[in-house]
Amino acid sequence: MISEKHINRIITRLGYEAHDDFSERRKIFIIFLLLGLVILAGVISLVLGAYNISVELVYKTLFLHLTMGDVSTISKLHNTIIWDIRFPRLLLAVSVGGALAIAGAVFQSVFRNPLVEPYILGVSSGAAFGAALGILFHTIFFSIQIFAFIFASLAVVFAYFLARVRGQTPIVTLILAGVIVGSIFSALVSFLKYIANDSALREIVFWLMGGFYYASWNDVRMLTPMVIIGFIILWSLAWKLNILSMGDEEARTLGVNPEKNKAIVIAIATGITAFAVSLVGIVAWVGLMMPHASRMLLGPDNRFVIPACFLMGAFYLLICDTLARTLTSTEIPIGIITSLLGAPYLCYLLRNKGKSILG
Repeated sequence: MISEKHINRIITRLGYEAHDDFSERRKIFIIFLLLGLVILAGVISLVLGAYNISVELVYKTLFLHLTMGDVSTISKLHNTIIWDIRFPRLLLAVSVGGALAIAGAVFQSVFRNPLVEPYILGVSSGAAFGAALGILFHTIFFSIQIFAFIFASLAVVFAYFLARVRGQTPIVTLILAGVIVGSIFSALVSFLKYIANDSALREIVFWLMGGFYYASWNDVRMLTPMVIIGFIILWSLAWKLNILSMGDEEARTLGVNPEKNKAIVIAIATGITAFAVSLVGIVAWVGLMMPHASRMLLGPDNRFVIPACFLMGAFYLLICDTLARTLTSTEIPIGIITSLLGAPYLCYLLRNKGKSILG
């Protein structure tokens, strides 16, 4: 049983004050403000596009569908654009952005390294290999998404067991194992690209850059429940993440089994990451940037960082997806947009927060 003395010690080590009601109210206010920004970005995403639609028509269409009203009063074109194309795409962007962001927060807390992202254990490389197999040998591998998910999960399992030493999984060893496994799968993807024909190669390249081109209600139904369940579990374990971020020895002292709890949170974070990547391809920077931004706003307490991360990731991908659809006459892969916006942000962190990041 953790005593009050130990809890206060944890709070002090994590950098926030105990029983600071004003601080907590301020953090809750910021979270609700982020929720408002997500809703605003969602409205913008539904309105803007190759075919501009009024806010009033968007509201009417969604209201009729959600209340099971008579949608025949809306033209088939508007109904198709809003309900069948843009709205599932919006929900998928929210789910993917939130999933990658909270997974990044979990990995950074467990590994105690602010430069870690959800792909550190080879998820992206494994998913890329599975997707490339599905694209290149589509008559054998019947589903790109399923095989992307399978190989993304296998990559993390390989990395985890490769890093096991005498019943323990040291953080540094696990990161190195992830780099090794990721490199192996990247080499295999390069080989598949080398032997692919022109059409298959083009499809593989576009998948690797990520995008919501083929977003559908089936994708939303598959991913959203998993992300919601993963979010709830990880949020409920936020206090354990706070303790794990202090180190294994400290966690054992406070009665928390670091190996067991690290395995649980890494498995959940990996699962939602793998599922997200398998549906939309590799979307870079979200899992690295959003945890940083959340901690800058709210401090290191994962009870607030996790919901803030989810909302920031959702907001960021909604904005990026809207830009990808509207900047040019043809859609830009969203991975390009997130990378172009993410790289300057990391430069800012390194220049202005370098001592705290590397120290």
